[in-house]
Amino acid sequence: MPEYKTKQKEILLECLDNNKSIHMTAADISEHLKAKGHSLGMSTVYRQLDKLVAAGLVRKYIIDENSSACYQYIGESGACCEHFHLKCNVCGKLLHTDCSFMKQIAAHMKEHHGFEVDLSKTLLYGVCSECRKNNPENK
Repeated sequence: MPEYKTKQKEILLECLDNNKSIHMTAADISEHLKAKGHSLGMSTVYRQLDKLVAAGLVRKYIIDENSSACYQYIGESGACCEHFHLKCNVCGKLLHTDCSFMKQIAAHMKEHHGFEVDLSKTLLYGVCSECRKNNPENK
């Protein structure tokens, strides 16, 4: 059965694509869409997100059992699976690190500890350089 492009799906994809540098909860997405003049019910947002996750266009992050799931647009390349992610505790920005040192850490974990790191779910928390620059008290 062919996948039809609905207006809701297009609106949701546009929202996620325009905000792909941050993780957004379904509530964040709903608020953003309302601010842009679009009224999608939460059940529609969740339904469309589930479809986009299943299609591999959106990544779903579950940080812990006390937090809402976060979503991020990754597009059709799926390239977001090959690196570590850094999330700023202050502004919420999501940084993608594709450096050899982080790959060395993953290789070390596998070789010396028998533990293969799932890079698609790896998220390190801290404070980005912009937030530290804007407020040196941010640590």
